[in-house]
Amino acid sequence: MMRCVDPRVPADRDERQRLFALAQNYVADNSLRGPLSFTELAAYADGLVGAASLDAAVRDYLAILIHNEVWRPLVAAVPMDRRLLLLPQCFRDPSRCTAAMDELGLQCHRCGGCVTGEIVATAERLGYLVLVAEGTAVVMSLIEAGRVEAIVGVSCTDVLEKVFPYVASAAVPSVAVPLVRKGCEQTATDWDWLYEFLTLQGPDRGQRMNVDALRNDVASWFERAALDELLAGGDGGDGPAHELSLDWLAQSGKRWRPFLAACTHQALQDDPTGAIPDDFRHVAVAVECFHKASLIHDDIEDQDAFRYGQPTLHARHGVPIALNVGDMLLGMGYRMIASCGLSGSAKADMLQVASDGHCQLCAGQGAELAWMANPVPLSVGEVLDIFRRKTAPAFDVALSLGAIYAGAGGATRRILNGFSQSLGIAYQIYDDLDDFAGGGDGLGDAAAMRPGILLAIAHERTSSADRALLEALWRREASMAENLQAVTNIFRVQNVEEHARELMEQHKGRAMASLVALDGPRGDAMRVLLSRVTARIFGRDVSAMSCCHEKRNPDATVARASRP
Repeated sequence: MMRCVDPRVPADRDERQRLFALAQNYVADNSLRGPLSFTELAAYADGLVGAASLDAAVRDYLAILIHNEVWRPLVAAVPMDRRLLLLPQCFRDPSRCTAAMDELGLQCHRCGGCVTGEIVATAERLGYLVLVAEGTAVVMSLIEAGRVEAIVGVSCTDVLEKVFPYVASAAVPSVAVPLVRKGCEQTATDWDWLYEFLTLQGPDRGQRMNVDALRNDVASWFERAALDELLAGGDGGDGPAHELSLDWLAQSGKRWRPFLAACTHQALQDDPTGAIPDDFRHVAVAVECFHKASLIHDDIEDQDAFRYGQPTLHARHGVPIALNVGDMLLGMGYRMIASCGLSGSAKADMLQVASDGHCQLCAGQGAELAWMANPVPLSVGEVLDIFRRKTAPAFDVALSLGAIYAGAGGATRRILNGFSQSLGIAYQIYDDLDDFAGGGDGLGDAAAMRPGILLAIAHERTSSADRALLEALWRREASMAENLQAVTNIFRVQNVEEHARELMEQHKGRAMASLVALDGPRGDAMRVLLSRVTARIFGRDVSAMSCCHEKRNPDATVARASRP
């Protein structure tokens, strides 16, 4: 029989209660807010161990308690019929249990042979969806589909440590009840704590909006018919330049920037799940107009031949026409802001933000163009500064316009500006890594001889002949096409991709840390929402959550999990 006391979980119930009280006070005294990474949780737990002179063996348990206290109010705010109870399979005695197993976990017969049936029955009476399968991949499918907005989980500390990064990444409100006796059968937990978590209730202000549905709504605003309706009339409202502008605006794209504007607006509402005002589309479309104009100009300046897998606008129609379309999109964007239904002062604020962002982007692009005229090796810091100046302004404009439309003050907008600075850098690193992993030549900006983070990291880490080759490439004294294999080998030997990912995670962490200053119910909603959107932008793989003994079926569907 594989069961034993978990040495990291205090065996004495009173001691667990004492640690719970310490964690509760620590979260309150330090005004901690989620989502917190496991690294942050461990650091806070270390701080509590030191402050209370505790045994270091309880650090991981304290990290779980701190996590619970941070998320408790947001879990309580989610209706019970939007919560998932995730139970382990190990409460049962497998030698006696007759329950069937499938890709969704254990199908409990409620025979009374273990506590599983009682817990499942109680949770389902409250409205919970219940899965008896630790960390199964279908959990994240349920979250993505909007079926589940919070999780109450029971598991051993080993599994919880693996799950925390994914839960924090997706910003899923969750609380966890650790097993006090672990193993693969007849385990045990703090039952009263579990029932307390199951019955958590609170105000509905913290309800989480369905970000995937919101993103689909935003995407629909850029269908050609919708754009024709919104942008009809006014000077320049017909003719070839207008038609090309709408075609380019409707062309495929991720729409992150108008989506961020919509998310910010919704998070700052009393009811984040309410309908978006039709008038807000003017602001969202303006954000995309600015972005699409910058892409046209960027493609011309960088002499790129393809965008979205198709020939760039200037490759199809020539530079003069492409320049004119880019300029028209800028005009459309400013006109969209002017035509929204806000007060004159609010529109003036928006126009100030948009024009400042435009100037900052041009300054960043100007720095890159100056380098291209006299290419020399750039340090990692210099490349990151170009990233910050080129990419961050677009995020800041999107977030700020959404906040202004929602009536947010300067303090909130300054916090969002700090978030944008770090997010923009992280996003550009992510883009370079994406090029490296799947681009045409595998080196993205490095192969095109634009300032790229991978080449900068490699140059700083190498020496001798390798460094001489990289310097020659930076100065365009050597051909990247003739040295692709050598450069790829340098990247591999110097772990360039790994270091770039660490740098990306560092700036993502700074972005999330900047949101801690957001307070109150709306601040909580904003912080959680931006965490979730950040997870979408960076394509976090959350399907890796699993128990060490669980066999996962990646083809499990949401429909199967919806069974009675």
